[in-house]
Parts: sequence; C-alpha cells; structure tokens
Amino acid sequence: IRIGSHTKRRTPWVRIAIEDAGCGIPDELLNRVFDPFFTTKGEGEGTGLGLSIAYGIIENHGGRIDVKSAAGEGATFTIDLPASS
Repeated sequence: IRIGSHTKRRTPWVRIAIEDAGCGIPDELLNRVFDPFFTTKGEGEGTGLGLSIAYGIIENHGGRIDVKSAAGEGATFTIDLPASS
C-alpha cells in the first residue's frame, strides 16, 4: 500500500495505491471488474459485489478508482479522493 497526495485544478487529493503480486487480470476482463455481480470465481465462491460497492462509495465521495493489471503480473488499484481540511 502506498499513500501520497497530489493537486488537480488547485484542489488537494489523497492517493492510495494497493498492489498485489497475484495472477493479474487479463486485458479482456479489465473493463468489467467494477461491474455488479461480475466475478471470475466459481459458483458459491464470491458474489462479484466487492469492487462494485467500493466503486460506488468512492464515486459518491467525489473520488475515483482505477485498476492497472496484466495477466501474470498482479494488479494495482489506485484510489484518488479529494482532501478535506
């Protein structure tokens, strides 16, 4: 986990990057990881709601979440949230 900050249009933002060294996400699935009920797990192993719920919470707080990954190379999820005093 890396935590940092940056400024965008004179507004301070907090950035949190979460990395793993897992099996990665194939390119053809990257655009679906935040979709409700999307999962690559087998039946009974997951609902596919975790990333969708996280996406909604972050967006409702004025932020954004992004993922970068490649098959066999792990994944990095980056969360940007507007900072408040």
